[in-house]
Amino acid sequence: MSELRLAVLIDADNVPYANVSEMLEEVSKSGNPTIKRIYADWTRPNASGWKNVLLEHAITPIQQYSYTSGKNSSDSALIIDAMDILYSHKVDGFCIVSSDSDFTRLATRLREAGMKVIGIGEKKTPQPFITACDKFVYIEILKSMAQSAKSSPKKQTNKKEPDRLPLNKVDTHLIDLLRKSVADLADDTGWTFLGELGSFILKNKPDFDPRNYGFLKLLPLIKSTEAFEVDIRETANKNTKHIYIRLKK
Repeated sequence: MSELRLAVLIDADNVPYANVSEMLEEVSKSGNPTIKRIYADWTRPNASGWKNVLLEHAITPIQQYSYTSGKNSSDSALIIDAMDILYSHKVDGFCIVSSDSDFTRLATRLREAGMKVIGIGEKKTPQPFITACDKFVYIEILKSMAQSAKSSPKKQTNKKEPDRLPLNKVDTHLIDLLRKSVADLADDTGWTFLGELGSFILKNKPDFDPRNYGFLKLLPLIKSTEAFEVDIRETANKNTKHIYIRLKK
Protein backbone atom coordinates (compact mmCIF):
# COMPACT_ATOMS: atom_id res chain seq x y z
CA MET A 1 0.00 0.00 0.00
CA SER A 2 1.47 3.34 -1.09
CA GLU A 3 2.00 6.16 1.37
CA LEU A 4 -0.67 8.85 1.55
CA ARG A 5 0.23 12.15 -0.09
CA LEU A 6 -0.83 14.97 2.24
CA ALA A 7 -1.32 18.71 1.80
CA VAL A 8 -0.41 20.57 5.00
CA LEU A 9 -2.16 23.93 5.25
CA ILE A 10 -1.26 26.06 8.27
CA ASP A 11 -3.28 28.99 9.60
CA ALA A 12 -0.48 31.05 11.16
CA ASP A 13 -2.97 33.35 12.89
CA ASN A 14 -4.41 30.57 15.04
CA VAL A 15 -1.53 28.29 16.02
CA PRO A 16 1.84 28.95 17.71
CA TYR A 17 5.05 28.70 15.69
CA ALA A 18 7.23 27.21 18.46
CA ASN A 19 6.31 23.57 17.77
CA VAL A 20 6.20 23.45 13.99
CA SER A 21 8.83 20.67 13.96
CA GLU A 22 6.67 18.47 16.17
CA MET A 23 3.59 19.25 14.05
CA LEU A 24 5.29 18.14 10.83
CA GLU A 25 6.72 15.07 12.52
CA GLU A 26 3.21 14.13 13.62
CA VAL A 27 1.90 14.61 10.08
CA SER A 28 4.66 12.35 8.72
CA LYS A 29 3.27 9.48 10.81
CA SER A 30 0.16 9.51 8.61
CA GLY A 31 1.74 10.14 5.23
CA ASN A 32 4.11 12.17 3.08
CA PRO A 33 3.52 15.96 3.30
CA THR A 34 4.03 16.77 -0.40
CA ILE A 35 2.47 20.25 -0.17
CA LYS A 36 3.24 22.56 2.76
CA ARG A 37 1.77 26.06 2.83
CA ILE A 38 1.27 28.63 5.56
CA TYR A 39 -1.13 31.57 5.46
CA ALA A 40 -0.79 34.95 7.15
CA ASP A 41 -0.41 38.66 6.64
CA TRP A 42 3.38 38.60 6.74
CA THR A 43 3.55 42.40 7.00
CA ARG A 44 2.25 42.15 10.58
CA PRO A 45 4.80 42.12 13.42
CA ASN A 46 3.12 39.18 15.16
CA ALA A 47 3.87 36.94 12.14
CA SER A 48 7.63 37.43 12.43
CA GLY A 49 8.10 34.33 14.61
CA TRP A 50 7.07 32.03 11.77
CA LYS A 51 9.59 33.46 9.30
CA ASN A 52 12.53 31.79 11.04
CA VAL A 53 11.15 28.27 10.56
CA LEU A 54 9.75 28.43 7.01
CA LEU A 55 13.00 27.80 5.16
CA GLU A 56 14.10 25.13 7.62
CA HIS A 57 10.98 23.06 6.94
CA ALA A 58 10.41 24.04 3.28
CA ILE A 59 7.02 25.60 4.00
CA THR A 60 5.72 27.99 1.33
CA PRO A 61 4.41 31.27 2.82
CA ILE A 62 1.22 32.64 1.26
CA GLN A 63 0.69 36.36 1.69
CA GLN A 64 -2.84 37.45 2.52
CA TYR A 65 -3.41 41.10 3.38
CA SER A 66 -5.92 42.00 6.08
CA TYR A 67 -8.43 44.19 4.31
CA THR A 68 -10.75 44.51 7.30
CA SER A 69 -9.72 45.14 10.88
CA GLY A 70 -10.44 42.26 13.24
CA LYS A 71 -11.10 39.74 10.45
CA ASN A 72 -8.79 36.80 9.79
CA SER A 73 -8.18 37.10 6.05
CA SER A 74 -6.04 33.95 5.93
CA ASP A 75 -9.14 31.77 6.23
CA SER A 76 -10.46 32.48 2.74
CA ALA A 77 -7.04 32.05 1.09
CA LEU A 78 -6.51 28.69 2.81
CA ILE A 79 -9.98 27.46 1.86
CA ILE A 80 -9.60 28.50 -1.79
CA ASP A 81 -6.20 26.80 -2.03
CA ALA A 82 -7.57 23.65 -0.39
CA MET A 83 -10.30 23.37 -3.02
CA ASP A 84 -7.82 24.00 -5.84
CA ILE A 85 -5.57 21.24 -4.47
CA LEU A 86 -8.56 18.92 -4.09
CA TYR A 87 -9.50 19.24 -7.75
CA SER A 88 -5.89 18.90 -8.87
CA HIS A 89 -5.96 15.26 -7.64
CA LYS A 90 -2.36 15.57 -6.42
CA VAL A 91 -3.00 14.46 -2.83
CA ASP A 92 -4.88 11.79 -0.89
CA GLY A 93 -5.54 13.85 2.23
CA PHE A 94 -5.18 17.14 4.05
CA CYS A 95 -3.79 18.32 7.36
CA ILE A 96 -5.36 21.57 8.52
CA VAL A 97 -3.34 23.21 11.26
CA SER A 98 -5.59 25.68 13.06
CA SER A 99 -7.66 26.23 16.18
CA ASP A 100 -10.37 28.07 14.25
CA SER A 101 -13.86 26.63 13.85
CA ASP A 102 -14.20 28.47 10.51
CA PHE A 103 -12.58 25.46 8.85
CA THR A 104 -15.32 23.06 9.97
CA ARG A 105 -17.17 23.22 6.66
CA LEU A 106 -13.92 22.82 4.72
CA ALA A 107 -12.99 19.67 6.65
CA THR A 108 -16.47 18.27 6.07
CA ARG A 109 -16.33 19.02 2.34
CA LEU A 110 -12.91 17.41 1.94
CA ARG A 111 -14.09 14.25 3.68
CA GLU A 112 -17.15 14.15 1.44
CA ALA A 113 -14.73 14.06 -1.49
CA GLY A 114 -13.02 10.99 -0.02
CA MET A 115 -10.03 12.81 1.46
CA LYS A 116 -8.49 11.89 4.79
CA VAL A 117 -8.53 14.98 7.00
CA ILE A 118 -6.22 15.44 9.98
CA GLY A 119 -6.58 18.45 12.25
CA ILE A 120 -3.91 19.89 14.51
CA GLY A 121 -4.74 22.67 16.95
CA GLU A 122 -4.75 23.82 20.54
CA LYS A 123 -6.99 22.50 23.28
CA LYS A 124 -9.22 25.57 22.84
CA THR A 125 -10.27 24.36 19.36
CA PRO A 126 -14.09 24.29 19.11
CA GLN A 127 -15.65 20.83 19.04
CA PRO A 128 -17.35 21.20 15.62
CA PHE A 129 -13.98 21.47 13.85
CA ILE A 130 -12.57 18.54 15.82
CA THR A 131 -15.58 16.37 14.96
CA ALA A 132 -15.31 17.29 11.26
CA CYS A 133 -11.83 15.72 11.05
CA ASP A 134 -10.92 12.04 10.78
CA LYS A 135 -8.30 12.62 13.47
CA PHE A 136 -7.40 15.60 15.63
CA VAL A 137 -4.15 16.09 17.55
CA TYR A 138 -3.62 18.68 20.28
CA ILE A 139 -0.54 20.90 20.02
CA GLU A 140 -0.19 20.86 23.81
CA ILE A 141 0.55 17.12 23.67
CA LEU A 142 3.20 17.59 20.99
CA LYS A 143 4.74 20.39 23.04
CA SER A 144 4.69 18.29 26.21
CA MET A 145 6.33 15.32 24.50
CA ALA A 146 9.05 17.53 23.01
CA GLN A 147 9.84 19.05 26.40
CA SER A 148 9.85 15.61 28.01
CA ALA A 149 12.31 14.27 25.42
CA LYS A 150 14.71 17.17 26.00
CA SER A 151 14.66 17.06 29.81
CA SER A 152 16.82 14.51 31.66
CA PRO A 153 16.83 11.64 29.12
CA LYS A 154 19.00 9.53 31.45
CA LYS A 155 16.40 9.64 34.20
CA GLN A 156 13.75 8.38 31.81
CA THR A 157 15.71 5.32 30.66
CA ASN A 158 13.89 2.96 33.04
CA LYS A 159 10.48 4.62 32.79
CA LYS A 160 7.66 3.03 30.84
CA GLU A 161 6.15 6.42 30.06
CA PRO A 162 7.62 9.93 29.72
CA ASP A 163 7.17 12.29 32.65
CA ARG A 164 4.61 14.77 31.35
CA LEU A 165 1.32 16.31 32.36
CA PRO A 166 -1.69 14.71 30.62
CA LEU A 167 -4.44 16.86 29.14
CA ASN A 168 -7.19 14.57 30.41
CA LYS A 169 -7.72 12.21 33.33
CA VAL A 170 -8.54 8.53 33.09
CA ASP A 171 -12.09 8.81 34.41
CA THR A 172 -15.39 6.98 34.21
CA HIS A 173 -16.23 8.64 30.87
CA LEU A 174 -13.10 7.21 29.26
CA ILE A 175 -13.61 3.78 30.79
CA ASP A 176 -17.23 3.73 29.59
CA LEU A 177 -16.03 4.66 26.09
CA LEU A 178 -13.49 1.82 26.13
CA ARG A 179 -16.04 -0.65 27.53
CA LYS A 180 -18.62 0.17 24.87
CA SER A 181 -16.09 0.06 22.05
CA VAL A 182 -14.68 -3.30 23.18
CA ALA A 183 -18.18 -4.70 23.48
CA ASP A 184 -19.11 -3.49 19.98
CA LEU A 185 -16.05 -5.14 18.41
CA ALA A 186 -15.97 -8.33 20.49
CA ASP A 187 -16.22 -11.77 18.92
CA ASP A 188 -18.44 -14.57 20.26
CA THR A 189 -16.01 -15.23 23.11
CA GLY A 190 -15.84 -11.56 24.12
CA TRP A 191 -12.32 -10.87 22.83
CA THR A 192 -11.48 -7.75 20.80
CA PHE A 193 -8.40 -7.30 18.64
CA LEU A 194 -6.45 -4.31 19.96
CA GLY A 195 -5.31 -3.32 16.47
CA GLU A 196 -8.89 -2.48 15.51
CA LEU A 197 -9.91 -0.75 18.72
CA GLY A 198 -8.03 2.54 18.29
CA SER A 199 -9.33 3.10 14.76
CA PHE A 200 -12.86 2.24 15.86
CA ILE A 201 -12.81 4.79 18.68
CA LEU A 202 -11.41 7.50 16.38
CA LYS A 203 -14.46 7.18 14.15
CA ASN A 204 -16.62 8.41 17.01
CA LYS A 205 -14.09 10.58 18.84
CA PRO A 206 -11.52 12.12 16.45
CA ASP A 207 -9.43 13.66 19.24
CA PHE A 208 -8.97 10.35 21.07
CA ASP A 209 -5.27 9.75 21.69
CA PRO A 210 -3.61 7.75 24.50
CA ARG A 211 -1.07 10.59 24.76
CA ASN A 212 -3.87 12.88 25.98
CA TYR A 213 -3.99 10.69 29.09
CA GLY A 214 -0.23 10.44 29.56
CA PHE A 215 0.37 7.15 27.71
CA LEU A 216 2.34 6.61 24.51
CA LYS A 217 0.26 3.61 23.41
CA LEU A 218 -3.28 2.31 23.82
CA LEU A 219 -2.38 -0.90 25.68
CA PRO A 220 -0.77 0.80 28.74
CA LEU A 221 -3.81 3.09 28.92
CA ILE A 222 -6.16 0.10 28.90
CA LYS A 223 -4.12 -1.72 31.54
CA SER A 224 -4.23 1.34 33.82
CA THR A 225 -8.03 1.13 34.03
CA GLU A 226 -7.86 -2.42 35.50
CA ALA A 227 -11.18 -3.07 33.78
CA PHE A 228 -9.98 -5.46 31.06
CA GLU A 229 -8.27 -8.80 30.58
CA VAL A 230 -5.33 -8.91 28.16
CA ASP A 231 -4.34 -11.92 26.03
CA ILE A 232 -1.11 -11.79 24.01
CA ARG A 233 -1.19 -14.45 21.30
CA GLU A 234 1.70 -15.87 19.30
CA THR A 235 1.65 -15.82 15.48
CA ALA A 236 3.54 -17.69 12.77
CA ASN A 237 6.01 -14.81 12.79
CA LYS A 238 7.94 -14.96 16.06
CA ASN A 239 8.51 -11.20 15.92
CA THR A 240 4.79 -10.46 15.70
CA LYS A 241 2.20 -10.93 18.43
CA HIS A 242 -1.50 -10.18 18.39
CA ILE A 243 -3.04 -8.56 21.46
CA TYR A 244 -6.67 -9.15 22.41
CA ILE A 245 -8.65 -7.63 25.27
CA ARG A 246 -12.03 -8.24 26.87
CA LEU A 247 -14.05 -6.96 29.78
CA LYS A 248 -13.26 -8.47 33.14
CA LYS A 249 -16.01 -10.74 34.37
